[in-house]
Amino acid sequence: MNQLDVMRTFIRVAELSSFSRAADSLGLPKASASTAVRKLETLLGTQLLHRTTRRVHLTADGQAFYERCKDLLDDVEELQSMFQRGPQTLRGRLRVDMSSGLARHFVLPRLPEFLDQHPQLDIELSNTDRRVDVVREGFDCVLRVGAVEDSTLAARRLGALPVANCASPAYLARHGTPQKLEDLDAHRLVHYVSTLGARSPGFEYPDGGGYRTRPMAGALTVNSADAYVGACLAGLGLIQAPRTGVAPMLDDGSLVEVLPQLAAEPMPVTLLYPQRRNLPRRVRAFMDWVAELLAPVLIP
Repeated sequence: MNQLDVMRTFIRVAELSSFSRAADSLGLPKASASTAVRKLETLLGTQLLHRTTRRVHLTADGQAFYERCKDLLDDVEELQSMFQRGPQTLRGRLRVDMSSGLARHFVLPRLPEFLDQHPQLDIELSNTDRRVDVVREGFDCVLRVGAVEDSTLAARRLGALPVANCASPAYLARHGTPQKLEDLDAHRLVHYVSTLGARSPGFEYPDGGGYRTRPMAGALTVNSADAYVGACLAGLGLIQAPRTGVAPMLDDGSLVEVLPQLAAEPMPVTLLYPQRRNLPRRVRAFMDWVAELLAPVLIP
């Protein structure tokens, strides 16, 4: 049994939680499946499976190795088919990360169409406001809104999201509607930071071809996009949010746009992915699909 077959055997044992069921599905003697996994553990110097009389399950190291094995074997299958003529089936796992707003408003509603076209793909979708470690956490690509700081990753800029200054009608009824920059001294801002404890830069506004920030008072600091909008709806202060995310609330009147002449700098939208000589076709196809999906709402 070669190394790739050993890895395939391990994957099947892990997925079925049984040596005998895995061996039956692969047409192998049970002893062969058990021997293959033991040799793999010896080679790696770690225990991959916890064994009991009734079932087996992955250790922490086994879970990490299982995920990398899946990716490697998917890449091997793609490599073996790269010179085949005609359309090729996309298969394997895609692990991607994006903001909850982009996922909820744009990607998830259209994702069934993408999966209907590529039924052998499995997608793991992460929604978090923290900056994930693309390489260490095994992400194939990340759709990021905001400045890109990691120069070790490949970057594909898709465009930018216009930003709107918003407040709730209840907040404006209590504090009045600001008409100019100086009026903000009498107002509150809901502060957003990626990590609690960090200092909020304040209110961003255009100034002579560039952008500056103005410190503002505020009773609440959040690190979640959903909480940011929710705080504004609750009347806790002004926010500066991508227009696409607050458009339904501006349309139904639950939020009101203020100081449109002082809109913050549009937020860049970028696809980030690990530097690789040959990007897997499944990753390239997903990124092309996302780029086309978002094109109507992005500006250059």
